[in-house]
Amino acid sequence: MKKLLTTWFASTLLLAAASVTPAMAADKEIAVIVKTANSDFWQNVKKGANDGVAGLKGYTASFQGAASDTDLAGQVALVENAVNRKVAAIVLAPSDPDALIPAMKKAWEAKIPVILIDSAAGKAGESYYQSFLATDNEKAGELCAQALIAKVGTTGKIAIMSYTAGSGSEIGRVGGFRKYIEKHSKLQVLGPFYSNSQMGTALNQTTDVLAANADLKGVFGANEPTAIGMGRALVQAGKAGKVVAIGFDGNSDLQGFVKDGTLEAIAVQSAYQMGNLGVKTAVEVIQGKKVPKFRDTGVVMVTKKNIDSPEAKNVLY
Repeated sequence: MKKLLTTWFASTLLLAAASVTPAMAADKEIAVIVKTANSDFWQNVKKGANDGVAGLKGYTASFQGAASDTDLAGQVALVENAVNRKVAAIVLAPSDPDALIPAMKKAWEAKIPVILIDSAAGKAGESYYQSFLATDNEKAGELCAQALIAKVGTTGKIAIMSYTAGSGSEIGRVGGFRKYIEKHSKLQVLGPFYSNSQMGTALNQTTDVLAANADLKGVFGANEPTAIGMGRALVQAGKAGKVVAIGFDGNSDLQGFVKDGTLEAIAVQSAYQMGNLGVKTAVEVIQGKKVPKFRDTGVVMVTKKNIDSPEAKNVLY
């Protein structure tokens, strides 16, 4: 009887061990946390992350964004929640260079790697992330300024339609644009006007600027929802093709504006690469590999002439 019980107990342990093996081997989570999920740009980041993690055995990617670009408390809560559930790594696009640093520090203290994408953290946060993957936003801003000057000349009046004041990408992008304009022209700059990445707000702001400045020669829309609102305002005001407009990012709305002449050009980042390389870099850090502190994911100036080229198609979404 004792022998039978011993055999039964051993068999039960083996069955129990077999039943928990899948749970023990569960894939490790890489939390991708962006500014907001409510734009095609961030959805393209998600696509890149999902494709990237598909080739990484033993890992999955989750994707979350705050309610809006200005919902800093919401984004902080997402990062802290990821730390509390002990994710393998965090890929983060911080909405503010400083507000996310305490949450990044918590991840660092928990030995959870943090990879930044799209927007930088402030200097105080440099120790708490391992790599930063983004467009060189200052250079991209300069390219947009060059494109605008090439069409409007070096005198007259232009406007900057921006998005979230203080965002790392905005500081570099609009800063690079303004510096180039100031150095290479005598153009009078109106703004920047901040839409907080709300298309409707950008539409209304651009409409007001156009109405108050009949002599406006050019306008720059510094991110996807802002550029879409700007383009729609130009169309509604009958100024499409008359006021030179440069946009940023490359969803189907903006591609349509380039094709019909509403926008002269769009500077397109590789959102897909940010997500794809973001998760791959996170796993490299987990594996103890050396990664670059900064990696430029590039930008392509897309116009009516090159919109169907392979180079443009690789970044448009």
